[in-house]
Amino acid sequence: MTNKPNGVLYIYIGVTDNIEERIKEHKLKIYPKSFIARYNCDKLIYSEEFEKGSEAEKRERQFKKWKRKWKINLIEEMNPSWSDLSINWNLNFNKLR
Repeated sequence: MTNKPNGVLYIYIGVTDNIEERIKEHKLKIYPKSFIARYNCDKLIYSEEFEKGSEAEKRERQFKKWKRKWKINLIEEMNPSWSDLSINWNLNFNKLR
């Protein structure tokens, strides 16, 4: 998640069974004191999907060791324009879970 191209990066790697709801929580700033809300990181610019939670946890540990530049390179390989990947998801902002 980011607030603008090459802006603040919030690298969230974790396990969720409903990515749409998780992104909606970020966009609506459900947790106003969170890093995401404080820095207005409301654009999903990169995501990965895993079959098992253990795979996601392994990737999270790997990412935490990466330098910012490495993360930016990875993002730009998949999403060079830093477009919000969730823009066309038809999220229903009137209802959470």
